[in-house]
Amino acid sequence: MTAKVKLEHVSKIFGPKPKSVIPKVKNGMSKDEILAETGHTVGVYDASMEISEGEIFVIMGLSGSGKSTLIRCFNLLNKPTDGSIFIDGVDIVKSSRGQLKEVRQKKVAMVFQHFGLFNHRTIMANVEYGLEVRNISKEERREIAQKNIESVGLKGYENKYPDELSGGMQQRVGLARALANDPDILLMDEPFSALDPLIRREMQLELLDIQERLQKTIIFITHDVNEAFKLGDRVAVMKDGKVNQIGTPEEIIENPANDYISDFIRDIDRSKVFQAENIMITPNALVSMKDGVQVARKEMEENGISSVFVVDRSRHVKGIVTIDDAIKGIKEKKTLPDVMRTDITIVQKDEYVNDLITKTLESSFPLAVVNEEDKLVGFILRVHVLSGLAADDVDETVEYHG
Repeated sequence: MTAKVKLEHVSKIFGPKPKSVIPKVKNGMSKDEILAETGHTVGVYDASMEISEGEIFVIMGLSGSGKSTLIRCFNLLNKPTDGSIFIDGVDIVKSSRGQLKEVRQKKVAMVFQHFGLFNHRTIMANVEYGLEVRNISKEERREIAQKNIESVGLKGYENKYPDELSGGMQQRVGLARALANDPDILLMDEPFSALDPLIRREMQLELLDIQERLQKTIIFITHDVNEAFKLGDRVAVMKDGKVNQIGTPEEIIENPANDYISDFIRDIDRSKVFQAENIMITPNALVSMKDGVQVARKEMEENGISSVFVVDRSRHVKGIVTIDDAIKGIKEKKTLPDVMRTDITIVQKDEYVNDLITKTLESSFPLAVVNEEDKLVGFILRVHVLSGLAADDVDETVEYHG
């Protein structure tokens, strides 16, 4: 994937002589020691990262970790004390005022925690605002704004005012306003933290749906580890102004870089992080629709399993055959379609473990896991779901069918 944004050794120190503090941090002085000795505040120190085009990149940390300071560096609301920030290969830290204005108007948009709406403007007028600043004609900006209002599910509210909307709806307006300029990059600074839990979950799903359609590069700030791991393709964990670890949610859970991160993720709801592909087992035996019952029985006996999936030439799942049905079918001279069970449950490889729990309980057979082309790539038993919840390794020697 192409690097859309790249940070190289970015630091942001607040105080009258910020550059003088950099050597002190480099020599190991803590954030508190520097504040006590110099009166300077270390917001961010030596942050380096690459963010791919189309990625949801989450920066996570507790209050005071530097995450909100860092996100404001991406559009130079906070100008770094040191380091470089590249967008599409151009270091915006060295940009002129005109070049920076162009970046802010066309490439980068920000969605704020407390919505930042104009209460005296209608929803339509709020969403149009950025286009109005750019002198887009009234007819064109109305058309663009309407499209984005509908994209966030607010059709019919165009003439309402912000104080007539719920918190979740107001945040949708903020998102529509950011999207109206068609930016490549969305900066989202704890946008859902002011919402109640139910609306927050709805907005998380809404964001994922919008991202699937639009494929923006999203940099998302949160203090909530469950939110970070639900939304993020990759996550950066910050503490005391420093980036402690960057990785996928699975990588961070399985290999935390230090004790702080281990403690931070201790209460993570693993069922909402791990997906089917993380806990599935690749089948060591399959039979084709062209095979007979004898072939199915032989495959099961040779592999020490009690049932086997049946697939077509394209590896699409057609059903499952148990050893008991195969033996009975041989005696009664039945064909494979005669003995094949079709009441199986098929799941996508990116479905979350949390969504598989009920399916495993209701299914008499293993769950068949398929990819984007609906080809069989694995299977899941109840023991795999339970292992995924406990983050234990699945015993791949288990007799997995039946």
